[in-house]
Amino acid sequence: MNKQLKITLIIFFILLVGIAILAVFKKNNKPKETFKTEKLSKANIINKVVATGKIIPDDEVEIKPQISGIIEKIYVNEGDAIKNGDLIATIKVVPNEQSLNSAKGRIDNAKIVLDNAKTEYNRNKILFEKGVISTQSFDTFTLNYNQAKQNLANAISDYSIIKRGSAGGSSTANTNVKATVSGTILEIPVKEGDQVIESNNFNAGTTISTIADLGKMIFEGKVDEAEVGKLKIGMPLNIKLGAIQDKEFDAKLRFIAPKGTEDQGAVQFKIEGDVNVESTNSYIRAGYSANADIVLEKKDSILVIKEALLQYDKDTKKPYVEVMLDEANYERRDIETGISDGINMEIISGLKEDDKIKVWNKLAKKDDKENEDN
Repeated sequence: MNKQLKITLIIFFILLVGIAILAVFKKNNKPKETFKTEKLSKANIINKVVATGKIIPDDEVEIKPQISGIIEKIYVNEGDAIKNGDLIATIKVVPNEQSLNSAKGRIDNAKIVLDNAKTEYNRNKILFEKGVISTQSFDTFTLNYNQAKQNLANAISDYSIIKRGSAGGSSTANTNVKATVSGTILEIPVKEGDQVIESNNFNAGTTISTIADLGKMIFEGKVDEAEVGKLKIGMPLNIKLGAIQDKEFDAKLRFIAPKGTEDQGAVQFKIEGDVNVESTNSYIRAGYSANADIVLEKKDSILVIKEALLQYDKDTKKPYVEVMLDEANYERRDIETGISDGINMEIISGLKEDDKIKVWNKLAKKDDKENEDN
């Protein structure tokens, strides 16, 4: 019985040793992980800022009336090209009854004063010619008479302005609204029959039309606060219009806002650039949406790798990659990088053109994956 037990233990021990040897052998023969590799390449990198905005005229002029009234006739349409002095609209004056009655009363009073001054003048003229009164006394009556005539003329002019819109016999001076600059009619916000208010020191007045020169256009857009510090006045801009996709326009940065505005939680800064529209035959309409590419830095034919291949040290935050030594061994390389366009990164030092860079996504065999799932 003891002999049989010993034989059983020996067999059991041999089985354990065999299982252990088999496990070690299987572990050592497990296929090593394989990774895809990529080499460096030469490319052109452009580091740029993209600003969204629109194309607008450099200067828009609002035409306002010189007198209040009702639009009687509009002679132009939106989109018409006009010259300085061209007639845009005419205004019909609608006098205020109270003001008109007050002005007429001033005329009547001025006539009464004039009649009295004339009578005094004629009476004292006779006395002056006879030598009864002095020259100084007669000059006083002459002055009063002349002042009375002038007051009557002023009262008549005020009445004419209130009633017809002009002090003269014709109301052309004030009731005709004319263009003050040459350009294109962008907008006519009023229509015939609308009441308009004159422009004065207390009121901006009603806009009859807006005129702009479409040959002088600017790009107006916004950039994020993270990018605005990289911009400088005079930088070139490449303008792309949504409405004209087959053409690009050159521009030059002329303005960067000193103060930002918050838009949906992000601080944006306004920029402006002069757009060169004379070099093309395209008709540019005010308000076209546009994107502006602002080139910050450009390098041609430089060594680059994809940014996805980069890793960053947890402590130093510096970039590094792993370079293949043989089929299963990789070496860490600290590298120095340059500019980036968001896809490719410039390599300044640390790598050679023929180095094979490890791609961090493992290329697992399909069979191995199925075995692991099982």
